[in-house]
Amino acid sequence: MDLTHVIAFNLTLLAAIASPGPAMLFAIRSTLTGGLRQGLITGAGLGVMAAAWTGLALLGLDTVFALFPWAYLALKITGAGYLIWIAIGMWRHARKPLVTQTAPLPKRRAFVAGLSVNLANPKSVLFASAVLLVIFPREISGAEKAFVVANHLAVELICYTGFALLLSTAPARDGYLRLKPVFDRVAAAVLGALGLRLLLDRS
Repeated sequence: MDLTHVIAFNLTLLAAIASPGPAMLFAIRSTLTGGLRQGLITGAGLGVMAAAWTGLALLGLDTVFALFPWAYLALKITGAGYLIWIAIGMWRHARKPLVTQTAPLPKRRAFVAGLSVNLANPKSVLFASAVLLVIFPREISGAEKAFVVANHLAVELICYTGFALLLSTAPARDGYLRLKPVFDRVAAAVLGALGLRLLLDRS
């Protein structure tokens, strides 16, 4: 593993985080309805669970591939199909407006709620596995795996903190909603290209 792998991983994470999937929609709604503090705490819960999924994917893939060699090809095809599918959906619905909730979430429950959103989303582990497969070498050390997980957590926390800070102000919130189609389509292009690369890679 080298710096180019980390950069590619971080760019993919940024594209995925910026897209309004279940986690980002929940973080946005939490900030819009509960304010900055609730947005920060919710984002922390989302980030911890997302990084945990990456850690589980890293720990489990080697064992699965050793026991079932065909699982590597199956996961590549499934992961590629999933990435392309969400990219198409994001592109098609780029102009669909966000619907925000009106009842604020109690702040003491924000962190657990963030954890629960990503815990209840089984697509998170599939996404993590697909991204790890296409970006990183098949064999990386334990220290490198720990670094990938810590890096993932740092990126998640930085992004959700930034979103909470921005969306707690009216001008930034209105600007994000206005530019949502652009953000969605850029993210869709990145994820779609990643899916095609995974599908066509013969290694």
